[in-house]
Amino acid sequence: MPHTPTKDDIVHLTLFPRIEQKDIILVNRADLALEAYAVLQRQSVLGFDTESKPTFVAGEVSTGPHVVQFATQEKTYVFQLFDLICRDIVSKLLTSKTVLKAGFGLAGDNTQIRRTLGVEPEHVLDINTIFKAKGYTKELGVKSAVAVMFNQRFVKSRKATTSNWANKVLSEAQIIYAANDAWAALKVYEALQDLETQA
Repeated sequence: MPHTPTKDDIVHLTLFPRIEQKDIILVNRADLALEAYAVLQRQSVLGFDTESKPTFVAGEVSTGPHVVQFATQEKTYVFQLFDLICRDIVSKLLTSKTVLKAGFGLAGDNTQIRRTLGVEPEHVLDINTIFKAKGYTKELGVKSAVAVMFNQRFVKSRKATTSNWANKVLSEAQIIYAANDAWAALKVYEALQDLETQA
């Protein structure tokens, strides 16, 4: 049975190289959304994740996702969804049957997408299904997957995780955090595909 890295295992690893701010595009207007779509709809696979404003009250239903991220090999696009065209473009990408969206722990994301955007995500892959097929019994998050595939440590800011993703103006830390979740998912997926090719 493959070993799932523990927190203690991961803390001693070298840092996973993050995507830098110059390669992150914040998409919060119609013109930016259309430009992003021209690039993203031509990709065969995208790293994918979402962010939602946290809920703190029992029974409170999230109004998220408030942010949806798509990563290519060169850039990561961080969409905010208060603009109607941004929402429309994100919905088109999520329902595309030609663009694979690969990410981690997507069951919750897909539920929120159905409720908030009113679309059924198509051609979406939870990367954990590949790890399960390889014999991993525990669900791997992006941090564990990066440790397994690259022997590196992926840093996630707890402060950013629990921040208000519904804000119209996102902080630099939020944008970098969101972009790297999708970027790391793409890198893990590509590494898994490389392994399959070599096998």
